[in-house]
Amino acid sequence: KKNSAGQKEVVQKTPEELEIELLFDKKYTCPNCYEDFNARVVRAGKAKLASSDFDLRPKYENIDCDKYGVLMCPKCGYAALTRYFNSCTPPQLKLIKERISASFKPADKEPLMYTYDEAINRYKMALANAMVKRARASEKAYVCLKTGWMYRAKAETIEATPEHEEELKELKKNEMECIQIAYDGFVSARSSEGYPMCGMDEQTVDYIIAALALKLGKFDVAAKMIAGLLGDLKTGKRMKERALDLKELLLEEKKKQGNA
Repeated sequence: KKNSAGQKEVVQKTPEELEIELLFDKKYTCPNCYEDFNARVVRAGKAKLASSDFDLRPKYENIDCDKYGVLMCPKCGYAALTRYFNSCTPPQLKLIKERISASFKPADKEPLMYTYDEAINRYKMALANAMVKRARASEKAYVCLKTGWMYRAKAETIEATPEHEEELKELKKNEMECIQIAYDGFVSARSSEGYPMCGMDEQTVDYIIAALALKLGKFDVAAKMIAGLLGDLKTGKRMKERALDLKELLLEEKKKQGNA
């Protein structure tokens, strides 16, 4: 774009435009109803990781990749985390047809990008499907963890003013409910499932349990899991560094509780 003097002007793109640039339509075939559909997918290698929260929630530049972590068939309502989308057994699909698809109303055209509300609804559908198909505890826990991240991310987009106080409280409440369910699920899965779990090795799962325990105020559990990670020869250097950082957060939280 040029101004009246013929000089080039830099056009500032909106956050929505920057996000849409990192997305494209990918074609999938639903394993439940066998219909083809398009889903919005993040372009491989284009999203740049900026930072992460202490519970491993990743933060990218110009996009929240976790908004696009669920594939949902708009025809029959079958939904799952991308890694689990094609892993249903015939008995599981039968349950989904009976309990999800039978009452599902076909969705509208796929939007160019997902809002946080849309992403949260997709995660809720993934959890409903996981419960109906009697998925493993780890899968349900992982869906709940990411749903909690969506509530947290949405809250971060809202200005902390008096008029938004109630909305932010509700988002925090919903996040913590998801965190609690995720924690319970991972603890259960740890004693009953093998590894890798949701694509994570044992040390990563133990770290997440420690981080969620800290967030829930279960300081003894967090301390035990952190000590286990630091004493485990299989724990890699980077994970040990994360565990040490988590230990510092734990000590700070204990100090706050002691001064309260």
